[in-house]
Amino acid sequence: SEVLLQDPDRPILRDQDNAMYFRTHGDRYGIGSYNHEPIVPDPAELGGNEEGGHQASVHDFTDYHLNSATHPDRQGKAPRTASDELLPATAGKRLEYKYNGMYSVSPNGLPVLGPVQKCPGLWTAAAIWITHAGGAGKALAEWMETGVPRLPDGPIDLRNCNVNRFAPHEGSWEFAKDIGGEEYRNIYSIIHPKWVWTEHQRDIRRTPMYHSHVERDAELWAEAGWEEPHWFDSNADLLAEYGDRIPDREGWEGRYWSPIEGAEALNVRNGVGLHDMTSFNKMELVGTNAGRFLQWLCTNDMDLDVGQIRYTLMCNEGGGVRADVTVTRVDEDRYLLLTTGREVGSNHLAWVRSQAPDDVVVNDVTSSLAAMVCTGPDARKTLSKVIDADLSDEAFPFYSSRQTFVKNIPVTALRLSYAGELGWELYTPSEYGERLWEHVMDAGAEYGIRPYGNGALDALRIEKGFRLWGEDLHTEHDPYEAGLGFAVDLDTDFLGKEAVEAAANGDIDHKVACLTLDDPDQVVLAHRPVLARDGDGVLGYVHAAEYGYSVGACVVYTYLPPAYAEPGTAVDVRYEGERHAATVREEPLL
Repeated sequence: SEVLLQDPDRPILRDQDNAMYFRTHGDRYGIGSYNHEPIVPDPAELGGNEEGGHQASVHDFTDYHLNSATHPDRQGKAPRTASDELLPATAGKRLEYKYNGMYSVSPNGLPVLGPVQKCPGLWTAAAIWITHAGGAGKALAEWMETGVPRLPDGPIDLRNCNVNRFAPHEGSWEFAKDIGGEEYRNIYSIIHPKWVWTEHQRDIRRTPMYHSHVERDAELWAEAGWEEPHWFDSNADLLAEYGDRIPDREGWEGRYWSPIEGAEALNVRNGVGLHDMTSFNKMELVGTNAGRFLQWLCTNDMDLDVGQIRYTLMCNEGGGVRADVTVTRVDEDRYLLLTTGREVGSNHLAWVRSQAPDDVVVNDVTSSLAAMVCTGPDARKTLSKVIDADLSDEAFPFYSSRQTFVKNIPVTALRLSYAGELGWELYTPSEYGERLWEHVMDAGAEYGIRPYGNGALDALRIEKGFRLWGEDLHTEHDPYEAGLGFAVDLDTDFLGKEAVEAAANGDIDHKVACLTLDDPDQVVLAHRPVLARDGDGVLGYVHAAEYGYSVGACVVYTYLPPAYAEPGTAVDVRYEGERHAATVREEPLL
């Protein structure tokens, strides 16, 4: 152990292709290998730490995994062979000390941090690499002390690390075993931004419309356990009409994509589409003080009449945007909240519950309510055939709701659309969901209605400048940096108001900017640097990027210094080693 604890005296080596690392321990070399099949131990068999013996996380060495090529994605070379090729001095040398060390991993490969829901005072910090330990400890200490995770250069958003992000099924051993192994498999892999699990733990959560999606040959991806359509192969015939407006994609940006996404988006803009939004996180707040609580939780004026809808933000103590939500007052003492957190939407539920007083009940109604949105220029004509309501602008204005029926199905209908077109969201108890879907599809047949998936929705929303929390909006942004000051009413009192008010009256270091690439055929993906046109200095990074099929260009959302965020400013996006010209635009683009 004394040898193992000695600091390295030469650079630590990392062999990315072969999933190995090397470091010196005094006069010896240590060889670390992730280049083998996942070995997932059962927690019940770990035992405890023995005095004078091994830790529970140290297991007997398996020579087989060093001398054989067992990694599912690296079948060509055994780890010991790869080691001897990179460091010939190790060839034929005896390994004096060998062990299998356990690696702690969460279902998304990131730490498990924060206050544990339902256990007041209990905080967790688990599944942390030693290279991340200092930052995780600092962020957690700030979080515990001030309510906001921070590093020395400012707040850090931990949505993907929050202990409360997990859905109930993720606590099962079967799920943790399979997905933990999958995460181990990918440790040294280069992961596509849109990568999803395909081989393990599928078909866990199905919306009521699942079988309809399968019948229409939906490309289903697993998101928070839900089987969600990303596009429908049955819509391939739309390419005959719209294919010339959809640039081909090659290479990295062409993976996890189909031109059908573009055809579905254009069909919505020009006709009518129906989207299954059951998996969107939905909360119901009930109680005589629910309205007062919402006013304290939300940045906007929440004095709503029954049937009114309002877009608002929820901020943390530091003024960072904790969530953006639409709130509908459906009854005197009952409100419906809709969020778009997707994989980390459970964080929103935990946050609201942690703030709620005892006399306000916060129900998670995500699974109990089927949800869909009928949207597009022909949405009114489609729904008017089957809904028991007047859908005119005068009778059913924007941001209003009604309790009504679609034929024989009870619905709560909301006049709004995340696609940015004329539309109504429809909510009904889950057992009615599939029949409601069929009613709307039948009604829209004469108008060419088509189902559309998340790929089309992402393109539609980004063209309209609608934010997606977790991508182009999160707790590192205050409302004014994010261009959402319209959703703040400083005449009301709300959580984080002091920080938000200071942001309203202070200088902004970075602000949201909408870019389009100058080349109409080019597409980029998220997380790439944005550069000044006349230099190499990084101004910001791509938070979200999708092709805008109605705009005819790739749309990029980023945060830039104010001088560079002015419309008309020329910048570059560096993607896969090449610079692509882009221009800052007024938003919304449509």
